Amino acid sequence: MPHIKVKPFDTAIVEEKIPQSSLLTFRATALNRGDELWGVEVEGKEFLLQVKPAGSNVLIKYDKVTRPLRVNLLKEALAQVAKELELEIIASNIAQHKETLFASAYEKKIEDFENIAFPKEKVSVEVGFGSGRHLLYQAKKNPDTLFIGLEIHTPSAQQVLKQIELQGLENIWVVNYDARLFLEMLPSNLLDQIFVHFPVPWDKKPHRRVISPSFLNESMRVLHKEGRLELRTDSNNYFWYALETFFAAPKIELEVRKNEALEVTSKYEARWLRQEKDIYDVYVTSKEMSAPREVLIDFNFNNVKYSKGVETCLPAKTLVFEDYFVHIERLYRIGGSKMLIKCSFGSFDRPEHKYILLEEEGCRYFVSPPVKTSVNHKAHQKITELLNNVKCN
Repeated sequence: MPHIKVKPFDTAIVEEKIPQSSLLTFRATALNRGDELWGVEVEGKEFLLQVKPAGSNVLIKYDKVTRPLRVNLLKEALAQVAKELELEIIASNIAQHKETLFASAYEKKIEDFENIAFPKEKVSVEVGFGSGRHLLYQAKKNPDTLFIGLEIHTPSAQQVLKQIELQGLENIWVVNYDARLFLEMLPSNLLDQIFVHFPVPWDKKPHRRVISPSFLNESMRVLHKEGRLELRTDSNNYFWYALETFFAAPKIELEVRKNEALEVTSKYEARWLRQEKDIYDVYVTSKEMSAPREVLIDFNFNNVKYSKGVETCLPAKTLVFEDYFVHIERLYRIGGSKMLIKCSFGSFDRPEHKYILLEEEGCRYFVSPPVKTSVNHKAHQKITELLNNVKCN
């Protein structure tokens, strides 16, 4: 991902440049550490740049939590920062390329789905589309269906966005987000199909698997009656784990096939076929309509404001509750009356990672609020309680 390595400089010059800068918005310095975060805004999009020592030099790179999908925005920010601060670049990979500036109309953010209109009556989802071969094939074959492709690997999402433009497709949305959280944003009984092809087995970390009881419950809720979840895997462990998970669910229909030949084959699948490895298909069909999804959640901090000494009141250890957790990971100071708080929270197997910008004027998630799930809301209420702790006032 984009970065620049520069000769050492006084990072305090950032604060001097902010008033006249068209890019820099704040400088946040870590408590008890040597790294910094710089707030930037490019083309109306906010994100953070990490600044930390790299041997005898300084490394400036993207921040994983807030990075935009369009890599050229990161490159532009790094180039402008270097120019405004008159930094001496030793090494970089910020050359601009056209391929990251395409098809933005088909890129959707998770927050878009809080209130979105679906342009097709039929909607299907593919989880972890990788190279996108199957997703693109399905979209071409079924122009009457909207296909939502979910992929957490940013370069794969960018490549599929490029192919959408090259192939002239208009019925794909690409979401660079975790599918396990995404489904909770969809209305009930919406989907025709959910494809989960060759998910990472996670044999050593089974809690990270896409297939789980909660994912199955959400899948059955968002599928309409007779809608189908399709799992395709080459992993024996994953296959038997999935069967056990599916058999525990009520009111579904289950079908299993082995070494079924599909009309389109991914690069990953082709490799296993050459090795004559078994491939399993498990089809789970929803057999009932689900109740409408009701969402009465907001992530406003209301009257929460910066109070001097708040950093001494925040817990150093993870707070663990029955169905959620809150972990304050790192604290950053912005001047004398602001803080940036890095935290993780929510579900144990589907955590959110966010920054909170705490100012004298108020408080907000930087750069976007969490997904509207019940466990995220419980965690948000606990964070609000911590920031409102009377001992900090």
